[in-house]
Parts: sequence; structure tokens; C-alpha cells
Amino acid sequence: MRAVRFHEHGDESVLTVEEVDRPDPAPDEVLVEVASAGVNPVDTYFREGSYEPYGLPAVPGVDAAGTAVEVGEAVAGVEVGDPVFATGLSSTMPGGYAEFVAVPDDRLAVLPEDADLVAAGGAGVAAVTAWRALVQHANLRPAETVLIHGGSGGVGHVAVQVAAATGAHVIATAAEGYHEEVAALGADAVLDYNRGDLAEAVTDATDGDGVDVILDHRLDEYLGFDAEVAAQGARVVGIGENDPAIGFPYSATARGKDLSLQLMSMFNTPSLADALADVASLWGDDIDVTVAHSYDLEGASEAQMAVMNDSFLGKLVIEP
Repeated sequence: MRAVRFHEHGDESVLTVEEVDRPDPAPDEVLVEVASAGVNPVDTYFREGSYEPYGLPAVPGVDAAGTAVEVGEAVAGVEVGDPVFATGLSSTMPGGYAEFVAVPDDRLAVLPEDADLVAAGGAGVAAVTAWRALVQHANLRPAETVLIHGGSGGVGHVAVQVAAATGAHVIATAAEGYHEEVAALGADAVLDYNRGDLAEAVTDATDGDGVDVILDHRLDEYLGFDAEVAAQGARVVGIGENDPAIGFPYSATARGKDLSLQLMSMFNTPSLADALADVASLWGDDIDVTVAHSYDLEGASEAQMAVMNDSFLGKLVIEP
């Protein structure tokens, strides 16, 4: 089969397309013929070496979706021919940038028969992160107000849909060119994150009551802002930052509102299979993934450059 691999850490130029042996699934694995693999920032961290892959040479790609073509004898609930999607790959095993990938059954779930497998390839990290942040960590409830920073991003555009599916009032920030698309995903108010009166605009969108739940992908930039727009007892879930030295710059404001801050990583999810199954139960009706651009295996370097540098709504994927 053909796969993207890197034999040493470095920039995008270390990615090459090679002929490698097709994997044989272990008893607890499913062999998936890959329809698409999501392109995530974390894929670049493994390539650069800031995260350790399972070994070198390595096949990148945390996410994948496709069709089950072989099922290990110890696997239950998956049959040959099932559409499936997976996440949590490439850290301890080869990833999804390949024509086939062997996936442990605890990192995979079955999708509805009519699922778009190209879109599903980009779902794993984004959907599990959004689901776990809003449903499991924040316990978002119907009629609460939620603020999604970066509503056009990979996680953000799924989080808007998850929040809308719970019956919450959804406020999202996004560049002006994406406002109509983010609103179509379920946001009740979409605000330009560059506007000078953003805090006032967010508060106005809550009728002055403040925000109950905040999903923040840049805590080092927005944590003080979060405290300002939060309602009493609000929950802030942080999924990323560019500076590890984070903290509330106005601790009195946060303390006065009894704010809680939950930091999370998708890789700490107790059961990726269960989280994926929860997402699959809403797939198509309430949750979908927007594919901004698709690349072939030879375009993996370009895709990894784009995921770190370009502006787009939704996800980038690789179709082997």
C-alpha cells in the first residue's frame, strides 16, 4: 500500500510517499481502508518531534475514516463493510495518512450507513474535543448561553453544532468572512473577534446576563476576557494556548464570579470509542464536518503547512 512517512523529525519536507506493507490487524484491531484522514496541528507536532511518535519511520495522522475490510477475532460490534471513523492514532501506532490503517477497537466507532466518509475523516480530534469539552466537562444544559471562541475552526465549527444540539444559546467569534457559514451551523450570534467592543457585544448578546460556558482555544489571549463576559458560576474549558504561562490576569473578577477553569486534552479521554460513538449517534442530523480542502497523499506537506498557516472554515483532509 502507499503511505506518507517521515524517517526523521523536521519541517514538511521530511514527509515522503512510500510503498509499505499493508498491516495485518491484531485480534483487537480493525483494518480500515482509508477514505480520508484529517489534518490536525498535532500531526505537525509529531513530525517536528515536540510530541514523540511511536517510532521512526512513522506514518502521521491522528484521525481516519473509511470502511472496515478485516475485523480481528476479539472485536465486537464491527463487521466487514461497516463505515467507521477513528482518532488517537500515530502516537503508539501508524496513523491515517495511508491507504489502510489497523485501528484498535478502543479508538474506533461505527458510523451511520449514509455517512460522508471524507468528512468523517476530519471528525475525530475536532468532534471528540468539542463533545468532551461541552458535554462532559462543562455539562452544558439547554437554555444556557455558550461562547465558542474561533467558531470557524476545526474544533470550533463542530462545537457550535454540539452546543446548538443541546438547545443552548450559541455565541461564536469568527472572522467576518465566515459569519454566514457559522450562523448556518447553529450559532445564534456571530461576532468578529477583531472588533474593539467585543466584550460589550458578547454581553449584549446575552441580554446582559453573561455567558454560562466558554470554550477557549487561546487561553493566554482570552482568559481575562472570559472572566469579564462570564456569568456568575460560569465554566471555562481551555483546549489550547500559545503561551504555557496562563492565569487569570484579573483574579478578583474570576473569584467574584466563582468561575471554574477546566483544562483538557483529547488524549486524556477515558474511552475514545465511547466518545466517538456519542458523536456518531448525532452524525448527519445534528453534527457534521465541513471540509475546507482535500489533498492526496502527495499533498501531505502542503496540507500540514496549510493547517498551521492558512485561514479556512472547517477541516483539511487527505484522501489517499
